[in-house]
Amino acid sequence: MTKSYGVGSAKTQVLRGVNLDVMPGELVALVGQSGSGKSTLLNIIGGLDMPDAGEVEVLGVDTLKAGDAKRARLRNQNIGFVFQAFNLLDHLDVLGNVTIPAAFAKQKKDDTRERGREALRRVGLADFAHRHPSELSGGQKQRVAIARALFGAPGLLLCDEPTGNLDSETGKEVIDFFRELNAKDKVTLVIVTHERRVSSVAQRVIAMRDGMIVETSDSEINAEGAGPA
Repeated sequence: MTKSYGVGSAKTQVLRGVNLDVMPGELVALVGQSGSGKSTLLNIIGGLDMPDAGEVEVLGVDTLKAGDAKRARLRNQNIGFVFQAFNLLDHLDVLGNVTIPAAFAKQKKDDTRERGREALRRVGLADFAHRHPSELSGGQKQRVAIARALFGAPGLLLCDEPTGNLDSETGKEVIDFFRELNAKDKVTLVIVTHERRVSSVAQRVIAMRDGMIVETSDSEINAEGAGPA
């Protein structure tokens, strides 16, 4: 798979022939310096971006052949996203933020709010449903973002620097939750990270450099060029 941005002399090659298989139930960490292509690869897996060439199959769906509507449905129903910046809407309360995916689903369900409350219970925020993001700490905001990602019971969770804005203790709690989610619920996780505390719990660590996969390991690695993002 290849991906570039820009045209002519401004064209930048971001992914250079990436080949990657992630098996169901895996917890995979993508590591590498800033500009190595980690986030671009994650966005393509999630159907948020499209490659220039290659093949992409996610949860049995050929996302390049699928239309926009089918890709949107795949993201809404089967993939959860967790980002470093939380991406919460300040004008909505916590429960409203968690249940946002239901607003984009074609099939409306009567149990939307209860499913939202259940997602909040899973991340330990059952009593925070009617607070607003401005009333939460950074760790609580990230847990709300995780609850939103879990709202549709996805089979795949894509995380881009999920602990980047968190202190050490809160980050550890988030990591432990991801590990438990993977072990107990068999959710597949792909996590972009530059933190060893995250990559150390992954079953497989994939190092990227200059748009290519340069090393893969079933334990934490320190490949040249695979340092902090």
